[in-house]
Amino acid sequence: MAPAQVLPVEELIERARSLAEAGPRQLLGIAGAPGAGKSTLAERIVAGVGSAARLVPMDGFHLAQVQLERLARADRKGAADTFDANGYVSLLRRLHRLEPTSVYAPAFRRDLEEPIAGSIEVPPEVRLVVTEGNYLLLPLTPWDEVRSLLHEAWFLDLDAELRLRRLTARHVAYGRSEAAARAWAMGSDEENATLVAGTAGRADMVVRLAEAPPG
Repeated sequence: MAPAQVLPVEELIERARSLAEAGPRQLLGIAGAPGAGKSTLAERIVAGVGSAARLVPMDGFHLAQVQLERLARADRKGAADTFDANGYVSLLRRLHRLEPTSVYAPAFRRDLEEPIAGSIEVPPEVRLVVTEGNYLLLPLTPWDEVRSLLHEAWFLDLDAELRLRRLTARHVAYGRSEAAARAWAMGSDEENATLVAGTAGRADMVVRLAEAPPG
């Protein structure tokens, strides 16, 4: 992995704001391992940029639980093959070409552990779409098309021990026992993290936050 730049969130917000002003619509991707803080950073950037920005997470393209069970992949939920990657790429293509009407994206409800279609509206006046997820930089078909649709891509890095603590706490918060949460974080999540770490070189920059956001 390339050396990370240690930057305050405010500087990243300014960089995103400049990106929003650079063209008719820009797509900013934030990649990183599970628990790195991607969603929190993306939310802060969108809040900082304001109404010209919209957050469209990759997690909305999780396969439904019934499909994971049919495919015998429920025990690896969150792996690259447990998402509708083609659907995600198709949505990014629509957002990239700036359609004259609103585009609707799905969201993932952690309390339900299910994706919900049509949850996020992206109207044509939005000038910056921020998307975040583990596999934005994965060089495997069809994920490999994502990078070409992003005007800028960042890889968010975080100390591994802190990241594992945060993942375990997240799983506990959503109903797993402490032991089950740690087993998932050290097992399935860590397999995904190892895969994702190898994609950092495809980012425009690797960044560590000067002050890591909570959760």
